[in-house]
This record gives sequence, structure tokens and C-alpha cells, in this order.
Amino acid sequence: MLLNRPEIATLFDWPNTANWPIPCTLIGRLRYTFFRSLQRNTRQYCHRTAMSGGYAARGFRKLLPVIPRPISISRGYGTVAEARTVLENELNGIRSAGTWKAERVITSKQGPQILVDGSRNRILNFCANNYLGLSSHPEVVQAGIDALKTHGAGLSSVRFICGTQDIHKNLEQQLAEFHQREDCILYASCFDANAGLFEVLLGPDDAVLSDELNHASIIDGIRLCRAKRLRYKHMDLSDLESKLKESQSSRMRLIVTDGVFSMDGDVAPLPGICDLAEQYGAMVFIDECHATGFLGPRGRGTDDLLGVMDRVHIVNSTLGKALGGAAGGYTVGPKPLIELLRQRSRPYLFSNSLPPPVVACATRAVELLLASSEIAQSMTAKTMRFRDKMMNAGFTIGGSAHPICPVMLGDARLASVMADDMLKLGVYVIGFSYPVVPKDKARIRVQISAAHTDEDIDDCVEAFIQTGRKHGVIE
Repeated sequence: MLLNRPEIATLFDWPNTANWPIPCTLIGRLRYTFFRSLQRNTRQYCHRTAMSGGYAARGFRKLLPVIPRPISISRGYGTVAEARTVLENELNGIRSAGTWKAERVITSKQGPQILVDGSRNRILNFCANNYLGLSSHPEVVQAGIDALKTHGAGLSSVRFICGTQDIHKNLEQQLAEFHQREDCILYASCFDANAGLFEVLLGPDDAVLSDELNHASIIDGIRLCRAKRLRYKHMDLSDLESKLKESQSSRMRLIVTDGVFSMDGDVAPLPGICDLAEQYGAMVFIDECHATGFLGPRGRGTDDLLGVMDRVHIVNSTLGKALGGAAGGYTVGPKPLIELLRQRSRPYLFSNSLPPPVVACATRAVELLLASSEIAQSMTAKTMRFRDKMMNAGFTIGGSAHPICPVMLGDARLASVMADDMLKLGVYVIGFSYPVVPKDKARIRVQISAAHTDEDIDDCVEAFIQTGRKHGVIE
């Protein structure tokens, strides 16, 4: 039929509203009028001829389904315009609140000193998760180059189809050994590891007890499961115990906490948590993204630091921070749990395998740590040097003896402006504000790396002193 011919269909489709909003509105009204008239006249003719049982009636009844219904382009365009207005208003609100998160462009490899677009000189970097300085370690980089040549750029597949290489299994074995757990499963990120764990492990007859300041990925992962959800006050063992008593009728209970809380640098009270878990028959899960590789006498993490490695049941962590800094996350724990995750964890089943160069870089980083804890042990003295000098200058530093050193400011706009002024003085730091941290808890988060020198740390403190005096934060 005429209306089914491609050239006729194209005629009625052109132009589009993105490029020609006003002409399209006029064309839309004309098209609306044309097709409405065509439908009306057709139906009237069919009605008249149908009374006599004519052949034309049957023909026009066949034509009716292919006659397009009129579409109001102006109405559709108005909906898009309204949505754009809503989005722009939301963005303007973020800017007005001083919580806009701009992305600075780095033009060099990651390290203690970097090049930033718009700056002529090298900048001291004090806000990366590159705790051990391994992101650009020559042996780690070379391992990635070698794997690129031997195993390719990627697998173009998920693990269970044709995406598992020998290097994936080798890394999983090394991570299980590193954490002294039975088995390990790799994910594209620790966000995915947290998203894939809870809905597999916990059902409607179970309960999960979560610290109120846990990472967003933990919160989102818990939302996906059907277990009863209870939130206890931040690192408050008394409140945790009350929640354990409240959930005693549950089949299984899982206490969930960050090992180190990323915005404050405070360490979870794991000995007390493990005591309560054993008293009330619960399991313990920790997220170790900001601890793996450098906390504890052997750099195994928070459970190593506090002597509870044999009392924590499940550990999630990342390859994207201390362990090479590229990408990837993982879960270590009991072998039956890991095997069940391979069968049912959706982020694992429906995400591509980690690229071979990423796997190789992380493997070499783990090998370096298994061979020696010297790099990890150098962190303590550098962390305390920064904390002591900043507090002596009059700044309030959150957390405890952790390389995450939040400089507490309170006001979101102040944190953002001070971070910009620090960049002008040659120090790269970032202001954090709501919704990343609670309202009125804005801060500049400083992170110490094993790659920083004492001179780097002293220069950073001096820049803070100058900027703090400028804005009245210190005298």
C-alpha cells in the first residue's frame, strides 16, 4: 500500500524535533489534521458502503490498521523541554549549595606528583587512594604490558561463558592466600562485589545489621536483598547489641561494617563486634577497601591490625586502591559461599571479565606485598607526621592513625574554595560535602601515600596553613 512505502514513511518522519522544533510543531499540526480527516472520511465511507455490503467496505477495513494515528509533536517536544527545565533547576541547586563536583583533568600518570591541565608545574597529589604508590610502580606497569601481549586487551565475555583465563584463577588464589580465607571471587569493582553479595546470602528469614555510615555500595547492596534491615549507630556497640536482641528470631544474622570508614578514616571496633557476634550467633562482614595492603603488621587489613582475622567471616575489598589502583573488586570467604556467588551473583554473571592487563597489574602488586611488608610499614610514620603538624597548626583532623586525614571545615562552600586555593599553591586536594558526607560535615580529605616524601608532607602542611589563615580557619 501507498502508506507502507519507505519513501512515503520517510516523508512524514522528516524533520526531527531536535533540530527543527518550530517547523516540526507546525508540520505536526498539519499532519494531525490530515490524518484525522483521512480517518474520519474513511470511516464514514466504510459505514455507508457497509450498509450495502459492498466490496469497498471490506477494502477500507483492511486499510484502517495501516493509517497512522495522529501524533502531536508539539506535546512530545513540550515534555522534553519540561524535563530539561527540571534537570537544569536541579543542577543550579547543586551549584548554589556549593556542592558542585568539578572534574580536574590530569595529564600525567598517577603518583605523588602529577601534571594537571591548566597548571604549568608539577602538583603534589594528596587525594588519591594510591596508598602504597603502586599505581605507577615499574614492576606493576610492566606486568600489565606483558599480559597485554600474552593474554590480550579483554575477553569479550563473562566468566562462565569464555571469560576465565589462567591469570584470573591465579589472582583469586593469591588473594585468598593473602587474606587467609578459603576462596575468592573477582568482580569488575568492589561496588559490584557489595551489590552481588547480600541478595545471594540473605533471604526474607534473615537479618542484616549495618553501621549507619557504611559506604554507599554497601547500602545499595543491602537494599537488593530481602532480609530484615537494621541500622545501628556509628561504631556504637551498645546500639548494635540492642539490634541483635531485636533480631533474635531471624534464621541468619550478618553484621556489616566498613573496616575503615572512607570519609572519616576511623577504624571499626572489630574486637567488640566479633564478641557480640559470637555471643548472639551472628556472622561478621567487613569492607576493606581502605585497609587492604597497608593496615596491620603484614598489611592484610583491619582484621590483621586488630587481631581478629579468624573471627571475621567475609571480606570484600578492591584492586583499585592500594593493590595497583587500576580496577576490580573481590570477595573472600568460605568456599561454599564463593561457589554460590559464582552461580547466582548477578554482577558476576552479567559483567565482562576483568581485562588481562588489570589482572596482571594486581597480581604483581599482591606478589610484592606477600614478599615484604616494608612498603606498608612506612605508612605509619608519614601519616603521623602530617596529623601532628596539622593539629599543632590549629586544624581539626578527623579519624585516628589512618592515612585518610580529613581536615574538618563544616561549610561546603568553604571546603570547595579552600581546595581551589590549595591547587594554586601546588597541592591537589578535593573538598567533600553532601551527599558524599552528612550536611554540615564538609571537609578536605587528605590521603597520605607511601610514595610521599617528608618534604612533600611539609609542603602540603604549609599550603594548608596559608590557605587556612586566608579564610579564617586558623589564626
